[in-house]
Amino acid sequence: MTYQETLAWMFTQLPMYQQVGKSALIAKLDNIHALSAHLGEPHTKFRSIHIAGTNGKGSSSHMLASILQEAGYSVGLYTSPHLKDFRERIRINGETVDQQFVIDFIAQNKLFLESHRLSFFEMTVGMAFQYFAEREVDIAVVEVGLGGRLDSTNIITPEVSLITNIGMDHTEILGDTLLKITAEKAGIIKPGVPVVISEYQEEIAPLLLHIAAGQNAPILFAEKEIQGGHSTDLPGNYQPRNVKGVIATLQKLNRFKVSEEHIRTGLMKVVANTGLMGRWQILQRNPMVICDTAHNREGLEIVVEQLLQQGHKRLHMVIGFVKEKNLAGILPLFPGNANYYFCRPDIPRGLDATILQQQAAGFKLNGKAYLSVQDAFCAAIQAADQDDLIFVGGSTFTVAEVV
Repeated sequence: MTYQETLAWMFTQLPMYQQVGKSALIAKLDNIHALSAHLGEPHTKFRSIHIAGTNGKGSSSHMLASILQEAGYSVGLYTSPHLKDFRERIRINGETVDQQFVIDFIAQNKLFLESHRLSFFEMTVGMAFQYFAEREVDIAVVEVGLGGRLDSTNIITPEVSLITNIGMDHTEILGDTLLKITAEKAGIIKPGVPVVISEYQEEIAPLLLHIAAGQNAPILFAEKEIQGGHSTDLPGNYQPRNVKGVIATLQKLNRFKVSEEHIRTGLMKVVANTGLMGRWQILQRNPMVICDTAHNREGLEIVVEQLLQQGHKRLHMVIGFVKEKNLAGILPLFPGNANYYFCRPDIPRGLDATILQQQAAGFKLNGKAYLSVQDAFCAAIQAADQDDLIFVGGSTFTVAEVV
């Protein structure tokens, strides 16, 4: 198969959470352990950092990879979901996995993948770990896909675990309270492995302390322990708290030498070193167009606050969500004096734009529904003056269609 044929097989033959939601998830680690055994246990052949959280884990993963790359190490980076190309999920020193490796991995393991009915995510994790092992990376930064305890990435034993902000997201899977969600994400804490918590959240701190103590894992709350500030090329008011978690993680990474200069340079070259997209990304100026992949209450609250701080004449909001999103908890965050362009991201889970329009009207958010993200985006561009501001967001999949 060609690369495109391989991708088509991957997307159609195997369940994929981003496309179909909860039905794609397999609530146990049996399959990924079986795949790893089939591949020769590649996850045991490289050192790693494991990152979970609701908001900030993607940015933190890319920051860590950039800094370690500046320190001269060969750094694997596994993240999800991708925005434009599947290969964004698997990188070494910023370079995406070879197309031929993707083709060969599927061809060589297709019978196993089919017979064991692995999920899209399980298969992708196995592919990433095999790639990092074969390329002999010094360390891999591994981002949890969803949750932590039962996530396929959770077969690794990292040098350090990092847990970023925890909020109410994926409640239909992880639980309907912050404590239940925290318990799932804290499932990445391993016996004796240091764990860094980016933010001190009073409601969940005692539970995190209890879980870490049960695993005899040293725990550090970066927000309380890390002093001073570091600049980063990743814009967004939420990045300083991510930076503190990153700095604390590096301090616990005893087998690797990282200087203050490596940290400063790495934080200022995150985009260049890792190819990160979609975090408060400026797509054009005059009019200014900004996109952000924040998609839950905690993340969107910060993004909307920052939007309102920008100098602009009128605000145009191109927004689209997935079906299971709790709109009643999110829509009140959005400003009532903006022009809205409601759209549906082009995935099966995408929420119908007309339904979104109707729900938004209940919160005095008025605008038109469009058949596609591109239609909505083009309408906003046409309506905007040079001193207006256009925002695109609500879902990773909405942003993916404009970047």
